[in-house]
Amino acid sequence: MSTHPQVTFPLDSLPEGAAARSVTAQPGRAGGRPALRVFLTEQVAAGSLGVDFGDQPTFVIVPAEFCTGTIEVDVLGRLTPDAPDLARGFVGLAYHLTDGGDRFESVYLRPANGTKANPPSPRDRRAIQYFAYPDWPYDRLREVYPDGRYESAADIGLDEWIHLRVDVEPARITASVDGVVALVVGEIKAEPVSGDLGLFVDIGTDAYFANLTISPDEPPSGSTSGSASE
Repeated sequence: MSTHPQVTFPLDSLPEGAAARSVTAQPGRAGGRPALRVFLTEQVAAGSLGVDFGDQPTFVIVPAEFCTGTIEVDVLGRLTPDAPDLARGFVGLAYHLTDGGDRFESVYLRPANGTKANPPSPRDRRAIQYFAYPDWPYDRLREVYPDGRYESAADIGLDEWIHLRVDVEPARITASVDGVVALVVGEIKAEPVSGDLGLFVDIGTDAYFANLTISPDEPPSGSTSGSASE
């Protein structure tokens, strides 16, 4: 498959043109590696579930032109000292961001639900999650699809570097952790559009990101697309 030139952001600092939405982003280190540290602002963390956090637009927006192709990043999630009981070390990717992040899709990890943490059921089947904002957050997906098709188990844990890869096709996404396929979604909940990317974090999480790589597909001959940042 032909692609546009691959673009890599080391994330040892905030990428040029990037913007923080409901989060604080700053250079940091984790596991001996330089990384971008991202966490919710105090105001957002003090807010309400489903309004300020909990599958909401809480991320660093990285300007990019991406519709289909592959996104890869190394992530590490830790719990903050004041993390609420519902915190799971949420960390992941958002994509197809348009209107400054008012619409997007996301795949994120819950390291505290990974098999390495030996969580109780049903948490042991909820280590990786797909959602589409604003209409399809995790709780609605669970209610409408009790078979759990939008989340799955993964062999991950807190406070460790994890390689997350998301292959985005027009009608399907495949998410892999450390080279192993963990989630396949064959019924996505949004129209694929060209847009920006996001480094996603949620409540009670101190997240670290490194080595973001974007490999967009070549658009069909004669087609046009534009970044949401244009």
